[in-house]
Amino acid sequence: LKVVDKVNHQQVSTFLTAGNIKFMLLHGGRSEDSIKNFFTDVYELYVKLSMNPFYQYDTPITSKSFDTRVRAVARRYLG
Repeated sequence: LKVVDKVNHQQVSTFLTAGNIKFMLLHGGRSEDSIKNFFTDVYELYVKLSMNPFYQYDTPITSKSFDTRVRAVARRYLG
């Protein structure tokens, strides 16, 4: 978990998993704890998605359910 760049008064934070999955977040300077909790919950959702036998690794995620859940997590920690 780290802020890697600043763009137009926004910060870019990244999260790298043990499986070399990278998550990036553009935000307006939230607390490190809320960003860490956001990334942790999104990673948990991703792991559950990747366990689906119909999901093909390294393809775009098109699941509306996944999108809805990630947005709910964002509202909880970032909203």
